[in-house]
Amino acid sequence: MGERRTYGSYNDGCAAAHALDLIGNRWTMIIVRELLLGPKRFKDLQRDVMGIGPTILTRRLSDLVATGVATKREIHGLEGEFYELTSWGYELEHVNNALAEWAVTSPSLPREADMSPDALILTMRAHAQARPDLVTRPVTVALHLTDSRQATPGDAVTYLACLSPHETTIIRMNPPDVTTAVLTAGTRALKAVILGQAEYTSTAPGILTTGDPTGVQWLLAATRLRP
Repeated sequence: MGERRTYGSYNDGCAAAHALDLIGNRWTMIIVRELLLGPKRFKDLQRDVMGIGPTILTRRLSDLVATGVATKREIHGLEGEFYELTSWGYELEHVNNALAEWAVTSPSLPREADMSPDALILTMRAHAQARPDLVTRPVTVALHLTDSRQATPGDAVTYLACLSPHETTIIRMNPPDVTTAVLTAGTRALKAVILGQAEYTSTAPGILTTGDPTGVQWLLAATRLRP
């Protein structure tokens, strides 16, 4: 099979066309999405990008490295090689958010389909807003999310959300030992709350809250899809 020609080779100098040359292949933006919150190994990406084969994943990662969107490196103290976006590649979070905002009104959006933990957190980050009308003090919430797409859920992925009257942030990291609250959930149950399909309570099915539930209520109010 011959190499795919670029739009530039057809004398198309549009930067948007060039962007599609870089990230427009099937699976590429999904791989990028799964790297937006930090580096992952090949086996992690094969787990998180459901449906992709190892040959295509290898090819897409090689393309991302070759074009400067991603890099491959070792991380001290951790086994294996990791793929990580470059600073330029991390700017694609804005593109991911814009695509999601555009497609959320699609009549054929598979609304009942599940999401990976990182994809769900990226959705929350895209919707995150300061809520000075609600948040009266700084709070921290640890999130432990399991992937509802997996027949046998693996280890939970951990995140830390920090809220103040002026800012709401969420990052992928091991949270500190002491937080205001801890939210443990499968992605399916939390997605239903974030997208407004279900209401959160401290006893909601599939969601376990420990600590101060007010912190969790504030976090979900600050990151839910707005009408």
